[in-house]
Amino acid sequence: MSREIVEAVRELERDKNLESGILVDALRDGLLAAYKKTPGSYRHATVEIDDAGDFRVFAIHMPQDLEERLLEEAREKAYDDLEKIEEETGEKQHTLVTDDDLEIDWDQVPENQVRREDVTPENFGRIAAQTAKQVIQQRIREAERQIMYEEYVDRVSEVVTGIVQQAGDRNNILVDLGKVEALLPRSEQVDGERYEQGSRIKAVITEVRSGTKGPQVILSRRDPELIKTLFELEVPEIADGLVEIRGVAREPGYRSKIAVVSHAQGVDPVGACVGPRGSRVRMVVSELRGEKIDIIPWNTEPARFLAKALSPARVREVYIDDDTKEATVIVPEDQLALAIGKEGLNARLAARLTGWKVDIQSEAEFAQSEAEAAFAGGEAGEDFSGRCAAILSNGKRCPNAAIPGTRFCGIPAHAALADREAAGETIESAEAVPIAGTEEDEELLADGDVTELPTPEPSEVPSPEPSPTPAGPQPTEVPTPEPATIPTPEPSTVPGPEPASVPPMPAAAEEPEKAPLEERPSGIPIAASAEVEEERNDAPAA
Repeated sequence: MSREIVEAVRELERDKNLESGILVDALRDGLLAAYKKTPGSYRHATVEIDDAGDFRVFAIHMPQDLEERLLEEAREKAYDDLEKIEEETGEKQHTLVTDDDLEIDWDQVPENQVRREDVTPENFGRIAAQTAKQVIQQRIREAERQIMYEEYVDRVSEVVTGIVQQAGDRNNILVDLGKVEALLPRSEQVDGERYEQGSRIKAVITEVRSGTKGPQVILSRRDPELIKTLFELEVPEIADGLVEIRGVAREPGYRSKIAVVSHAQGVDPVGACVGPRGSRVRMVVSELRGEKIDIIPWNTEPARFLAKALSPARVREVYIDDDTKEATVIVPEDQLALAIGKEGLNARLAARLTGWKVDIQSEAEFAQSEAEAAFAGGEAGEDFSGRCAAILSNGKRCPNAAIPGTRFCGIPAHAALADREAAGETIESAEAVPIAGTEEDEELLADGDVTELPTPEPSEVPSPEPSPTPAGPQPTEVPTPEPATIPTPEPSTVPGPEPASVPPMPAAAEEPEKAPLEERPSGIPIAASAEVEEERNDAPAA
């Protein structure tokens, strides 16, 4: 073998972008395989190649017991490798291991027990030369596959663009990435998407496996990393680091929610992602085949972040529990269905995005549950809710938890109420819920809150003046009017028959004793008054 052959091998290493010495080692292994194909070859041999291109084959002789021990160690190592392959693949390996296939660890062989003999053949036959050629080609392919594997194993979670090569199989789709063919399995496809042959798609590299035919790249269209990368490509502020995507919650094919935050003053994170007239987010939605995207501003306060995460629904109040990471969200009656979403989709995405367990209730449901929890079986309206008893300026009860041992929370204004109550001062009902124990408290329970109405002091109400006309059917006392003086009419001169003579009245002695006549204030006796009235009736009309 001449120097030109060694130079050609090294030139091939540079063309294939292989590490230096890989093909030289492959040439050495090929010459050793060719020597073992020659008749009368030794089992243990080695090949050495110098810079001039000359090679020598040396046979190695060692004691019999040492050879058997080294072969046994090599055989156990081969069995262990087969067992590992079975565990990884789950398939039983049916491989026959012979002594000629075992590789002895020559580092454990002492130099004083080894004898080397030069057995370089004068020339190799046709079969030996063909064997050497095959070994060299195999080493080249293995080196290329290793380089390709190392290239793509470092690109895991990266978005790549490929062309659909085979879409006939409903389960798996082959995508050409240029150097390798990637696999898009059925489990990583989005429901409702159609992949036509020759179409260009973007996907995320989720896994790279090493196979006999090269690296096997697994793609995914369901990974949330796809949305982050698409926004990085469309939004320059994200690529420059001015805006950051803090979280992504995705239901592939239906809706996604992303939380963004700005690291530069004056940069609106939501507006930067939406773009002018929605041009930026529209490009992302187009790549995702019409999937809806909600862009939410990140907030360090969990309550505000949860309220924004439930958009497009409007939230009235949020109560959080830091210990259990649970939150109760109160929404108006007309927003309850929108906050929950179809089959709970909106609430599920909000919980994934925020990391909190979300319980959505309407105002009526929350008021009823609060009333049941606050006064559940206690005597005289005893409060078991553990909430702060302070009344806010809007008339509602403070939603914070009370400090153990007191009825108020740690807000300075409410803590001052606790100090006043501890000092024996009576807290007004407009400032705090009164302490339970009175009958009035039981009658004034409403919506889970206890409020005490001030009792008005008794005062005199003046009686109204009597009306001359009675206001109702009930009898009323009518004052007796003063008697009017009836004047005596003057006799008229109308001619007419003379009045008949009236027989004289019997003597008073013959009449029984009568009560004296009662005179009216006008001075006319009652009998005289009757006579006057009789004369007025007998008088002819004028």
